[in-house]
Amino acid sequence: MLSLQLPFSIPAPTVCLRHSDKVMLTGSCFTEHIGGHMAMAKMQVYSNPHGILFNPNSIAGGLQACIKGRRYCDEDLFCHNETWNSWDFHSRFSHTSKEVALSSMNDAIARASAFLAEARWLIITFGSAYQYFTTSQAGKAGYGVANCHKAPGQWFEKKLLDIGHMQETWEQLIASLLAFNPALQLIFTLSPVRHVRDGLIENNRSKARLHELIHTLADRHAHCHYFPAYELVIDVLRDYRFFEQDMVHPNPLAAQYVWEQFVDVYMTAPDRDLLRRIGELAAGAKHRHRFPETGAAVVFRNAMLLKARQLQKAFPYLDLSEELKVFGGKGGRAAL
Repeated sequence: MLSLQLPFSIPAPTVCLRHSDKVMLTGSCFTEHIGGHMAMAKMQVYSNPHGILFNPNSIAGGLQACIKGRRYCDEDLFCHNETWNSWDFHSRFSHTSKEVALSSMNDAIARASAFLAEARWLIITFGSAYQYFTTSQAGKAGYGVANCHKAPGQWFEKKLLDIGHMQETWEQLIASLLAFNPALQLIFTLSPVRHVRDGLIENNRSKARLHELIHTLADRHAHCHYFPAYELVIDVLRDYRFFEQDMVHPNPLAAQYVWEQFVDVYMTAPDRDLLRRIGELAAGAKHRHRFPETGAAVVFRNAMLLKARQLQKAFPYLDLSEELKVFGGKGGRAAL
């Protein structure tokens, strides 16, 4: 039989991810895709407390801040283009008010710290091994930034991070993470987004260093795992129809494929069935009847409401408040 895809099997992990597990995610924009699918599946997730981060040093620094419960102060911010920013945070935390910016940053770290202490899984997605370091024109020299905030180019020096230094940083971080939460399991992924602004050759050098870092850590630590999101998009899908118009970012179809592969590998059959049931409720909640007061519409909502209540009773940690509200609205209350 003619095969139209490169055969690829993902090794089964030694431990399964349960739907009831708390999962924290951090890293590149690809993290947001997977975290979004988990949130839609009603899993308990916390994504990117510092916003989108790309390089391993900034991701490690963000996690250390969560472990230590760091509090940022006025001296940690700088003003540019009439907004207050931090070199450690994505621009979504920037604000014209210094107080608002500080409050949002510190609140995010506090919530992430509490969540990470109870999390069963930490999913980390590396995007690039390049990092920008401030020059004296930025006010202080040699500071590794997570986001350039569209500051002038002369404020930065771009460097390709050394594998040995990255490994040392992450060995120390892993020790800190396990001291903070001994039950934590780590899943590393590599973003399939190509950083074409660096250049295609430079992007491949960067991805190669990240690959080496991830697999060195996974080989050395039993609680560290690798999920091949990169290979699934670049080597298995391998077609521009799975990318956005910029031909760089995977589109929703590709993200859905990676998510389905992740579920098949890491989750048990009962949890996959739970995902199916939650998906049915979500689809039902989005359905809009043209004539909501008809008998058929009322019967539909009552049936969905019964399923939602049964699911909520069986899995108390689920947040089905929105679905219950939709199905229990006017004309849709079940006689239970």
